[in-house]
Amino acid sequence: MLVYQDLLTGDELLSDSFPYREIHNGMLWEVDGKWVVQGAVDVDIGANPSAEGGGEDEGVDDQAVKVVDIVDTFRLQEQPPYDKKQFVTWVKRYIKLLTPKLEGESQEVFKKNIEAATKFLIGKLSDLQFFVGESMHDDGVLVFAYYKEGATDPTFIYFAHGLKEVKC
Repeated sequence: MLVYQDLLTGDELLSDSFPYREIHNGMLWEVDGKWVVQGAVDVDIGANPSAEGGGEDEGVDDQAVKVVDIVDTFRLQEQPPYDKKQFVTWVKRYIKLLTPKLEGESQEVFKKNIEAATKFLIGKLSDLQFFVGESMHDDGVLVFAYYKEGATDPTFIYFAHGLKEVKC
């Protein structure tokens, strides 16, 4: 299994259990998330409650909760929305922190294509939800989520160069 960690903080953000699609010259990865129900367990033990004097409401009160699989699996922490000024400030800082961590060709590709990827995200800014890794470290990468037109499940966007592949 492969896990993808934030290159700057080490937070686990994704794994190969969630296939990705490269967009914007490989700068960004798109990953499909899914709403799942967590905590609801329906166990049929074969007993007949009416024959044993039990009613319909008898039993355990399940605390079923709907969660997004990626958010839950990697314990992503939702952040307040960014306006354009806040987002541009964050991107500039992130580029400054990430660029020295990249090597050779990867650094050149990043420098060449980051502007177009940033413009793409700015165009979607009002539709995006923002997440950070479990540590909630200020230097960490943002993970973005949005709903494609007509979709009921979110699509996540990751900065590909900000992820480090780790074999587990």
